[in-house]
Amino acid sequence: MQQDDLEYVGFWARVLATLIDSLLLLCVTAPLLISIYGMSFYTRQDKPFIAGPADFLINWVLPAIAVIVFWVYKGATPGKMAIGAQVVDSRTGKAVSVGQAIGRYLAYFISLIPFCLGVIWVGFDSRKQGWHDKLAGTVVVRKKSRSASPVAFES
Repeated sequence: MQQDDLEYVGFWARVLATLIDSLLLLCVTAPLLISIYGMSFYTRQDKPFIAGPADFLINWVLPAIAVIVFWVYKGATPGKMAIGAQVVDSRTGKAVSVGQAIGRYLAYFISLIPFCLGVIWVGFDSRKQGWHDKLAGTVVVRKKSRSASPVAFES
């Protein structure tokens, strides 16, 4: 795709993609966690932050690996695919590297710490980049569907 055919994906479209991804992830993780820990995993009042090794693997490791693999091999998670979006290198417009994908994933935690300001930043940035995008050198784009800010790669 040529950059003239692309637009940056804004805040609300990315929220929708995140909701889709979260629901899909819940459909995978909830049955696994319930089969291992029982329904009390979700209903206990005094549940620890991490209930055990399976909880850590299913809730932390599995999602991280899945998201990074989707970004590297498909350019998008299922939610972003549903809205026609792709995560690409902000300088070249090419696919993200494994290092960028890992950095972007870890940078999400930095973006969330100060009251989600780093994620909300997408709504105000001219290139629609959250802090996680800026730190990893990525942008989220899709085919132009209406008049929008033109996409510009550095090289």
